[in-house]
Amino acid sequence: MYVNKRVAILVVLIIVIFIVPVSVFAGPGDPGCDPLDPACPIDGGLSLLIAAGIGVGAKKAYDARKQKKNIEE
Repeated sequence: MYVNKRVAILVVLIIVIFIVPVSVFAGPGDPGCDPLDPACPIDGGLSLLIAAGIGVGAKKAYDARKQKKNIEE
């Protein structure tokens, strides 16, 4: 039973390694976007990254303040 599971995992891994890159490069793709063009969708992803960074920073500051308070007590 163990050998069959190992062979099945190996077959799936080989399929993923060889089929996924072919399907990724099969399409014509996006020619790109001029950064000076106002219709270029840069803001959506950037604002999410900035918000995530602020959230991580706030969490670290909160944890550090909480740990400092626990040490003083």
